[in-house]
Amino acid sequence: MAADDLITFFMEVGLSEEKAKETAKNDHVAKNFKNAIEQAKKHIAGAIPKPVANLLYSLASKVKDQASTHVPFLVEYIANGKINSELQLTAALDFALAHAAGDIKKAEFEKGCGVGVSYTDTEVVKAVAAVLAANTEGLIENRYRFVVGPLLVEARKAVPWVEGKRLKDEVDRQILKLLGPKTAEDNEKPAKKKEKPAPEKKDSNTAEKAEKAESSGATTIAELMKTRVNFHKVGENYKTNGYVITPKTMELLAQHLKETGGKVITRFPPEPNGILHIGHAKAININFGYATAHDGLCYLRYDDTNPEKEEEKFFTAIKDMVEWLGYKPYKITHSSDYFQELYDLAVELIKRGDAYVCHQKAEDLKGHNPPPSPWANRPIAESLALFEDMKNGMFDEGAATLRMRTVLEEGKVDPVAYRIKYVAHHRTGTKWCIYPTYDYTHCLCDSIENITHSLCTKEFQQRRSSYYWLCNALDLYCPVQWEYGRLNVNYTVVSKRKIAKLIETQIVRDWDDPRLFTLTALRRRGFPPEALNNFCALLGVTMSEMAIDPQLLEACVRNVLNETAPRHLVVLEPLKVTILNFPHKAAVAVEALDFPEKPERGKHTIQFAPVIYIERSDFRKDADKNFKRLTPTQHVGLRYANVVLEVKKVIEGADGEPLELHVECKPLGDAEKPKGFIHWVADPIVVEARLYERLFRHKSPEDPSEVPGGFLSDCNPDSMRVIPNALADKSLAGAKVYDKFQFERVGFFSVDPDSIADRLVFNRTVSLKEDAAKN
Repeated sequence: MAADDLITFFMEVGLSEEKAKETAKNDHVAKNFKNAIEQAKKHIAGAIPKPVANLLYSLASKVKDQASTHVPFLVEYIANGKINSELQLTAALDFALAHAAGDIKKAEFEKGCGVGVSYTDTEVVKAVAAVLAANTEGLIENRYRFVVGPLLVEARKAVPWVEGKRLKDEVDRQILKLLGPKTAEDNEKPAKKKEKPAPEKKDSNTAEKAEKAESSGATTIAELMKTRVNFHKVGENYKTNGYVITPKTMELLAQHLKETGGKVITRFPPEPNGILHIGHAKAININFGYATAHDGLCYLRYDDTNPEKEEEKFFTAIKDMVEWLGYKPYKITHSSDYFQELYDLAVELIKRGDAYVCHQKAEDLKGHNPPPSPWANRPIAESLALFEDMKNGMFDEGAATLRMRTVLEEGKVDPVAYRIKYVAHHRTGTKWCIYPTYDYTHCLCDSIENITHSLCTKEFQQRRSSYYWLCNALDLYCPVQWEYGRLNVNYTVVSKRKIAKLIETQIVRDWDDPRLFTLTALRRRGFPPEALNNFCALLGVTMSEMAIDPQLLEACVRNVLNETAPRHLVVLEPLKVTILNFPHKAAVAVEALDFPEKPERGKHTIQFAPVIYIERSDFRKDADKNFKRLTPTQHVGLRYANVVLEVKKVIEGADGEPLELHVECKPLGDAEKPKGFIHWVADPIVVEARLYERLFRHKSPEDPSEVPGGFLSDCNPDSMRVIPNALADKSLAGAKVYDKFQFERVGFFSVDPDSIADRLVFNRTVSLKEDAAKN
């Protein structure tokens, strides 16, 4: 039917012209609605009544493909007036979906959908009266500001199929009888809450992305998974869009529920051929986080089907990072655990006529339109024999593959299930010379492990149909695949090949170089795992691809470190200061707070001595009025020492730069209040500090339009600055690797693994927020 005719057809049953045009643009709904109208006309003489048309439209909008065979049955009940409310229709759609693979028994259907059920006025009055009686006190106290929604829900339990308007009218009538007409006070609007001051302006791009993230996200992973994610209930796989129902589906789901006890079961399935990166943090949080939030289980399953690229260090690093983020796998498994079972299932697939042995070369299968296989129709017995020959090493690599008779969403025909590789496997040794592909292995391992929710990034959406096809072709339990948008971070690369190139060219030192966005690098830099988890929660679980600036992640890091990193005094670029009138005979101990805003959280002791060291940048010989620290004519306070310093003499080097300051001090209460306070150290230890900037200059270093010379040409040569002789207070002497601190007025730092007993190395994790008082 032409578009104009379809619009006219829809308007004839009562749709407005605007609604009819909108519906015609949606091929799926338009097809369903047209079919429903045509079915209804078989039962209705003349024009279709408006209420019936409305229900038919709801049916067309809501019915899932797997229940589409029952649409004529549902339309008949709507057309005959036996289903006459949205409430009944919702129940009918759920019932049809639950019986999608079989026939509907009318008696059960009618009972489950309230067909023929009616209520007397007395029954409705009693149901409402009972609920209001239980809430009388609250109604009298709050009067017409009382929220009536919960009352309607409670009353409906007694009269589940009553029309919504009828129930609402009765609630309103009885409330009016109880409270009387509204007074002037009832009509007054409640006082508005005090508005928060407008936030200061941020970079528009970063602010926009943060707002977008917050709209779909949450503050913690637990909150996100419990309140913002709407995956299917365990065992209700058949209710999800696109799920394929076969005659065995309900039986297999019943067995699945029996074996799992109704628990949520997820898995995180990384390939052990590289180090995990920031994108994997999102995957770990979604898979482990969803299971944890619903008292379920999550496997860590290594997808080890590509033996030539797998190394033991990657297996260890992956497990370490999962545990670092705070998750404990229910069980650690490997795809290779199931190699024999996968092989047996491949044999069964051939026997069912759904796979065949092919001899096309890998290069012949590349591209979007490869030639069809000349061996696609070879006899089953022949494919069985050849597949066994493949297993027994009778072919050269590339001389034969096993292919499945299916088509991926992207149009790829007959994807490969097995290929030959004469490479020893790290776990199975030389037992196998054929290895299964991702397209074959992934869904079958999910089925074997009874995974309830197969959660993966959006690029796997094009493999969902083959996932369902393979499980169903073998009459196995079929999990539900849910996709979400992958996470990308600007100003970095996460490709294994490109990181390897950065290491090879000595731009970075290794996979854990703090300038990278691998998880080992972020840990080494000092990012707390809680911050990464909160960052992932903030982004939410949506289908949108995200490219986030690092500032959003750094803000999450600061939020955590502000609460967890104790404050200490460290001077990065020291300038010696001698106090001429030091008020004590020798050095004295003074107390410094670990968290100045929360004194009850502890303190430590620091030394105050006649010779101290301050930041070189905290002194200027010549300064404008905005400079609030030490000058020859301006005094400054010392943190924790309760004294004010005044310059008496500046000792300069040959280049005119100050080498030492001679000062006098006064008790804080005896001097004019200083404009600022600075940090300092006395009797310090020497430490190394490493300051990091972005590794790349452009947001998208891999984009040739942005960086024509390639990502290596975009590297910032000043991305790491080493300060070998920073001075730290001795209270830091016992710090351990990965301990985190705030160096007051400097930034957040973490102890690097390069540290040795008498030489600590600190990485700057993130800088402090800009502080106007610091200038």
